[in-house]
Amino acid sequence: MLLARPLIRKASVPEQTVTRVTHAGDTVTVSLHGEVDVLTVDRVRVALSEALAARPRRIVVDLADLSFIDSTGLGAIIFGFQRARDLGIGFQLARPTRGVHKVLVLSGLLEVVELAP
Repeated sequence: MLLARPLIRKASVPEQTVTRVTHAGDTVTVSLHGEVDVLTVDRVRVALSEALAARPRRIVVDLADLSFIDSTGLGAIIFGFQRARDLGIGFQLARPTRGVHKVLVLSGLLEVVELAP
């Protein structure tokens, strides 16, 4: 007896924009929006790689619109920081939300990466 297999379709999830890269003088700003997790972290790595490729004097990661970041997101920021350091590019985090700031403190990341005033 053959059993019919149900057709399983993946729900179409609209691709959420979690990054925006802007250039102003010798600074590139990578703005993060919404949630950065295992599903969106690749877009963060791409945005940071784009910023690094521009070879600015400074990269600022703006966290004002970021509501959540997991360990993969922290890893992406560390990736960007380490590459920037190797290239002699300044690297700062800016304007974290309260929840994100708490994660940055608990992870110890703020002991290594500068928080812009």
